[in-house]
Amino acid sequence: MGNLFSRMKQTISADFHDLLDKKEQKNPIGMLNQYLRQCEQETEKVGKLLERQYLLKEEFTREYNQAQNLAEKRKHQAEIAKQSGETDLMEFAVKESLHYEERAQSLKEAHKSAEVQLAELERKYEEMKHKLKDMHLKRLELMGRENIARANNRINRVLDGGSSEAKPVAMFEEMEHYIDRIEHQVHTDYNRHTIDARIVQLEKELEQKEA
Repeated sequence: MGNLFSRMKQTISADFHDLLDKKEQKNPIGMLNQYLRQCEQETEKVGKLLERQYLLKEEFTREYNQAQNLAEKRKHQAEIAKQSGETDLMEFAVKESLHYEERAQSLKEAHKSAEVQLAELERKYEEMKHKLKDMHLKRLELMGRENIARANNRINRVLDGGSSEAKPVAMFEEMEHYIDRIEHQVHTDYNRHTIDARIVQLEKELEQKEA
């Protein structure tokens, strides 16, 4: 039991920053989730051990009560055998009574020890659950920070452009120049068409005057 809690203490007390600062890890949040799953599994194991300790405590109680009852029963039987003059039966009953009393005393001490161990186990188990909850909240905080960092990174890429891509300003300037060229071409074609139509109209008017 002591080795288990020593191992759990080392696991629960691990430094998050050491985990996240490993440059070779491509997905620190994924590694953190895996770490938390391992902690959850260890906490679940301790919970099962706690349940087992409750059962052992109850078993000690049952055995103690049974030994006490048998000791009292043999004492009563020894008294009856004594009154009846059955010496052998009395000696056997007395011997049995002492045996059950010794067993009851041993079980009483074991029961007391189990209660102390159970109380300590409950305290450590609650501490583990609180620590695990704190780590889940810390994970949410880190996930939020990662999400903001990713969002800001994408925003910066849109606003500032990438090192291997054209700057947004240059892209928009190129688009404006393209539109300007199109508008100039449309305007020129319009003027050309307008001039040609006007000349034709003037020629018709001159011909009419001459006629």
